[in-house]
Amino acid sequence: MASTVEIPLVGGAADGQTVTVELDPNGRPPLTHHHLGPQGLAEAEIYELESDDGDRDWVYSWRGPAV
Repeated sequence: MASTVEIPLVGGAADGQTVTVELDPNGRPPLTHHHLGPQGLAEAEIYELESDDGDRDWVYSWRGPAV
């Protein structure tokens, strides 16, 4: 079973929410997360993995709409 981690979303419509992602064999989460909007992919937003200077290892920072 793969290891998972919860990563907070920062900015955009999903600001303050968290997502649970699987870690790769090197212990890293995916580089991006596509957060679906109320109408699915038509309103998806892209979040990009960043290191966190605070008490967390990573955050996903908002980059803009996926379309």
